[in-house]
Amino acid sequence: MTPNPSFVHRNLPRLLLQARESVMAHTRPSLREQGLSDQQWRVLRVLGEHGTVETGRVAREAFILGPSLTGVLARMERDGLVRRERDPEDQRRSVVEATARGLKLVEKLSRTIEEHYGWMEKSIGKQKLAELYELLDEVIELERT
Repeated sequence: MTPNPSFVHRNLPRLLLQARESVMAHTRPSLREQGLSDQQWRVLRVLGEHGTVETGRVAREAFILGPSLTGVLARMERDGLVRRERDPEDQRRSVVEATARGLKLVEKLSRTIEEHYGWMEKSIGKQKLAELYELLDEVIELERT
């Protein structure tokens, strides 16, 4: 099979996935040490930032499909990391919050992850990292326009 010469641009989705994996390669061992999956960490981070949150919002902000989130939350609830209940204002919806144990993990892992970001900043430079954040924000904003 001959390569397709019509591709002018590099494969951006693949590059973004590779970049994600490069970042996660440094943080994932810390998550695993605490018995957390990537998805569980994303849920805890959302809850650490926002407190009690409707499950649909958790799914959106943690980038987890609803059916998958149900299983993730069930395991986290079993492990004492989160608490789920019906939304007092709308019984059709569920809300979730981190337990004290979950929040303690957020605090501990946040320090570790911030250290990694500091290493990245030293490695590629503060300015380049800031530019990367800016460019990614611009790409994300394209979806909203």
